[in-house]
Amino acid sequence: MTSRYTAEPVLHPVELAHLRPTQMTVGKAEVERKRHEWRNSDPAEGGDWLGRHMIPAVIGPKGTPWIIDHHHLALALQLEGVEHVLVSIVARLDHLPRGRFLSFMDNRNWLHPYDAEGHRRDFDDLPRRLGGLKDDPYRSLAGELRRQGGYAKTETPYSEFLWADFLRQRIGQKLIAHDLDRAIAKGLRHARSPAAAYLPGFAGPSDG
Repeated sequence: MTSRYTAEPVLHPVELAHLRPTQMTVGKAEVERKRHEWRNSDPAEGGDWLGRHMIPAVIGPKGTPWIIDHHHLALALQLEGVEHVLVSIVARLDHLPRGRFLSFMDNRNWLHPYDAEGHRRDFDDLPRRLGGLKDDPYRSLAGELRRQGGYAKTETPYSEFLWADFLRQRIGQKLIAHDLDRAIAKGLRHARSPAAAYLPGFAGPSDG
């Protein structure tokens, strides 16, 4: 599959504390999954592991790197005490004024300024650091549905958030919190229904 990025690798580490998010939320369960993956990697191969998981970023005003993917991984690594990661530079836009930069990023679908309720917010509401990302349980549910074959992984930016918003209208948050298995089963039925046909990665109607 062709990547949606044309990336220029940066061969020196960048501090996780300096990375700027381009979205407002993550799925807490997805972050925990990434933390588990890091903990269970071979410590002797930590550098190689990070080299295989470079984080795409756009250089914005004042030279700030804005990451446009892998927010769950970046936050997980920071929570695990990792201080530096390798990034791949997708574009250098540090010559643009802030307002023009944000408009360009939005038009390229490199920003997702939507809160945990699925509501669009002002650009100024985007968190300045990874630690400011809020939990959206529907994003975690969408990730689990993809792993269970509810839909296919695609190159569409923020596709999991589109699925999260679809599920948000159909599954109660209390069900996710108190009976995740039932929420997943219900989500799979919705994901394979004709109502989901417009979403990226739609895998077809359920046979059940």
